[in-house]
Amino acid sequence: MSRWSDVPSTVRMLMLPLIRFLGKWFCRTVVLIGCVGFLMILIAFTRLPYDAHHWLGTANGTCTVAPAAIVVLGGSGMPSGPELLRLELAARIGAKFPQAVVHVLHVDDTASLRLMRAELILRGIQADRIEVQGHGTSTRAQAMLYREGHPDLVQRRIAIVTAPENMYRSVGTFRKVGFDSVCGAAAFERALFVDLDYSIEELGGTWMAPDVSGSTDLRYTFWNYLKLEITCFREYLAIAYYKLNGWI
Repeated sequence: MSRWSDVPSTVRMLMLPLIRFLGKWFCRTVVLIGCVGFLMILIAFTRLPYDAHHWLGTANGTCTVAPAAIVVLGGSGMPSGPELLRLELAARIGAKFPQAVVHVLHVDDTASLRLMRAELILRGIQADRIEVQGHGTSTRAQAMLYREGHPDLVQRRIAIVTAPENMYRSVGTFRKVGFDSVCGAAAFERALFVDLDYSIEELGGTWMAPDVSGSTDLRYTFWNYLKLEITCFREYLAIAYYKLNGWI
């Protein structure tokens, strides 16, 4: 028998331990993913995701007095739900404190910046009160650039307007770069206080589908909380990353 005929059996003999090792860890990974998924489903039936999300939006301080500047942190396209929520809240704060300037910080996207500025004007903010900054692709970079451009605000109060899940990290970041007085105004979504029950008989349901017409928790709350778990988990990892870098 030639040497070349022995190659396949030799390769199989060498690969067998590796295949067994990878197979063992693959099985463990599948089990771990299954356990995590099951745990997330269980948690989604509780209010823990809501509380975790609310904590991110309020734990680093909320605004109670008049700010000198209202800083809107962007990040999504425009128009989009997250941006419109932030701009609507910034406009309400701006109407309450007419002496405050409104600064919009976003990535270098001139179309989005133009639309965000127009949205603020549409909601009653005077054009000469608005300033846009189209630089910085992270909260850390935006905070550093904002401090360079506005050293006069370092010792004055600024209100950060962003999504609730980003608030804890954003306020901490601005404090770290030198702003002495920073408060947060989280753009929470508004709850819908409407009875969403329906009659499956009136809508022509079939016996094959379960009747969940009277269970809004199963139809909406469960899925919303499941999404909040992923949102919060991502943000807690981002907070840990910022802490490791000394950015908050």
